[in-house]
Amino acid sequence: MMARSVQSLAVGKVIGDVVDMFTPSVELSVYYGSLKITNGCKLKPSVVSGKPTVFINNPHQAQGNHFYDLHRSGSTNLYTLVMSDPDAPTPSEPSMKEWLHWVVVDVPEGCDSTRGREVVPYMEPRPPIGIHRYVFTLFQQKGPMVFGGPVLMNTRGDALMFGNSGHEDGETDLPCRAHFNTRNFAAQNGFDLPAAAVFFYAQKEPASKKR
Repeated sequence: MMARSVQSLAVGKVIGDVVDMFTPSVELSVYYGSLKITNGCKLKPSVVSGKPTVFINNPHQAQGNHFYDLHRSGSTNLYTLVMSDPDAPTPSEPSMKEWLHWVVVDVPEGCDSTRGREVVPYMEPRPPIGIHRYVFTLFQQKGPMVFGGPVLMNTRGDALMFGNSGHEDGETDLPCRAHFNTRNFAAQNGFDLPAAAVFFYAQKEPASKKR
C-alpha cells in the first residue's frame, strides 16, 4: 500500500518538484472532517477550508484499522508535518513556489496532529488560476524541537516570519509564506528523507458553486 503511494507521488510529480524519492516508514492519513485524502484526489477549496486532522500510524505496531495510543505503543518518535503548494501562483508559472500552508511539529507517533505544536497557522487553499497540488510531507525528528520551533527559511535564505493574512495570488502584505522549500527546510532542521507524504488537487470554484 505504501509502495503504491510513492508511485502516485511520482506520477503527480510531487517526487521531483517537492521531495526526492523516498521509502515511506509510516502511514500518513489526512482527514477533512470524515473525508480521507487519497493521493491525487480532486477536491473543492470549500471542502478543505477548515484545518484537517492528520494521523501518524506505524503499520508495524498498529492493531487492525485503529490508531494505537502513544503510551500503549511505547514509541517516542516525533514528527514534523509540512503542507505546501508547489504550483503558486499558477502551475504554468509557479514563481512563488512553494507556498507554505501549515507546519506542525512534535507530533507523537500513533497520535494525531492536535497532539503536536502548530508553528505556522493553517491557511486554507485558495488557488487563483489552474489546478494546484497541495502536499503534506511528514519528517521524523531527531528529538523534540527547541528554541521555539524549527528553522524556517525561504529559497533565498531569508528567515520567515508568519501571520494569518496573505494569499496565493500574490495579494499579501506578508509575502513570507512564498518561496518556501521543503527540501531546504528538511536539511536545515537535520531531517532525513520524508517518512510519508500525500497530496490532493484543487482549483478555484465559480462563485455560484461555493458552499
